[in-house]
Amino acid sequence: MLQTMRSSAKFVFWILAVAFIGGFLLVETSGLLGRAPVSPTTAVASVNGTDILYTQWQQRTSQLVQQEQQQGRTLTGDDTRRLENQAFDEMVAQILLEQEYKKRGIVVSDDELQQYARFAPPAWVRNAPDLQTDGQFDLSKYQRLLASAQARQSGLLVALEQYFRTEVPKEKLFEQVTAGLYVTDAELWRSWRDLSDSASISYVALRPVVTKADSGIADSELRSYYDAHKSQFDGPGHAVMHALWIPRLVTAADTQAVRARAEALRAEIAGGTKFEDVARRESADTVSGAQGGDLGSGPAARFVPEFSKAAEALSPGQISQPVLTPFGYHLIRLDSRKGDTLGLHHLLLRIQPSDSNTARIDREADKLARLIDGTDPRKFDAAAASLGLTPFVVRARENELASYNSRYVPGVSAWAFGGASVGETSDLIDADDGYYVARLDSLMPGGQNFDAARGAVLARVSAEHALERLMSPAKAISDAARAGTLEAAASAAGKTVENTGFTSRAGASDKMGMLGEAIGAAFVAPLNTVGAPVRQSDAVYITRTDARKPADKQTFEAQKAALRSRRLEQLRQARVQMFLDDLRKGASIKDKRKEINEQLRRQSAT
Repeated sequence: MLQTMRSSAKFVFWILAVAFIGGFLLVETSGLLGRAPVSPTTAVASVNGTDILYTQWQQRTSQLVQQEQQQGRTLTGDDTRRLENQAFDEMVAQILLEQEYKKRGIVVSDDELQQYARFAPPAWVRNAPDLQTDGQFDLSKYQRLLASAQARQSGLLVALEQYFRTEVPKEKLFEQVTAGLYVTDAELWRSWRDLSDSASISYVALRPVVTKADSGIADSELRSYYDAHKSQFDGPGHAVMHALWIPRLVTAADTQAVRARAEALRAEIAGGTKFEDVARRESADTVSGAQGGDLGSGPAARFVPEFSKAAEALSPGQISQPVLTPFGYHLIRLDSRKGDTLGLHHLLLRIQPSDSNTARIDREADKLARLIDGTDPRKFDAAAASLGLTPFVVRARENELASYNSRYVPGVSAWAFGGASVGETSDLIDADDGYYVARLDSLMPGGQNFDAARGAVLARVSAEHALERLMSPAKAISDAARAGTLEAAASAAGKTVENTGFTSRAGASDKMGMLGEAIGAAFVAPLNTVGAPVRQSDAVYITRTDARKPADKQTFEAQKAALRSRRLEQLRQARVQMFLDDLRKGASIKDKRKEINEQLRRQSAT
């Protein structure tokens, strides 16, 4: 009985157990414990005097890594670094919350936990298929499961207790933080009007052009600007690297071979083999593949356009021909259609290089690995010349993915900010689209430091100078337009009048580039009147409002209750986020991760 729920409960239990053991073994077998700089008592951070141990951080990271791997994902170095940061942030947040619970006297009794567990189960319980009746969560089924021996044996009760011991005090705290929130009818009407008012705006945009002269702005001016806007430049570190790439190239023959395989699988299904069995055996989509290819029910638009179009064209029970999407070839089966809701199964075959092509690529990568030397930057250039590879420049920001010509370069950002030294060359990075090697050419740490921020400050001040130069020609166009027409004035100045069409403020911002003062002014300006130039961070605008349609008051009154509910929820979320941000800003957080990682790298190199 309730087999799916029991399986889910076991899964939760084993994730908790395996992640803890896995994290512990990760640290134990890495040789980190008992050797400087990391020991069982080494703190990776201190939060208002409360330590986060390195081992605890690694255990939490291991949990997150395993949870993603359970979804069939292959993690890159960037993914691992993201999860390390996530684990760290979650642990800091939990300590701050626990300190706040103590400060406010927030406690949770065993009776409260039992009541929550009996009557307010979490979403992962409410959504369990075996606890549904006619598509709705059945509280009586759930309570029978709670009272059964299976709930204890499977670990469900332990998982629920851990969940509620974390969530209930948090809920109590957030209720205190958001107490007293209220939205007046006038506030609701202003918000509704901002969203529902529409207008047609003609405008001329003068966009700034930075010149060579701007690069000569004096340091004194840059420093003054930096001092006045310091918080805006408290950003991440920057790294510049040269990288080499050995691509895994897919040939036309590779693509044709995968299509032929998809056609063969379709014939197998047509011959009597169950679609679900073939999907479990063959699908590269490991998540749906484990469920026989089941994608559930929903609108076709939730998928990429090629997949959606093919699914929409099917009749219930029909299996598509091979469908090519950016992910590979799919076979799609339409199970049901109710209006826009489609029930679907699919299997996916990824397009990958042939075995012979893969072997050639691997041999070239092995040769590259032998030629480079992590500590000698000259060998990077020699290896590139020897293999005929072209180095390319990659710029990366800390905790962000690196890219080159708008294409993701995997692994190199995590490596550069993980303790690498300038001049160092990375090991071979194995990614889905090939092999990468990077050499770190420069590294600028983040934080409030003028030298680190100088490039960003120069760009900002240069743009401000360029915008200021536009104010005079913009005023000339505005004055001429008032004496004649906006079109004539723009044409005389070599500019073009553009139009938003009839649209809301948000739609106008899509046309004009940003939602700012120019749009706000245009929505309240008299009709057919050219306004004074409005300077924004992206351009100087001259606008004329051609038509306006105000929001409908009757429609507002009919939806007011729902609007108030949504607005209150938005305010609660904003208040809670502001509270959490202030809690962290006001905390004393000593983060030693970089220092420890750099010591570990140096230790491993000796």
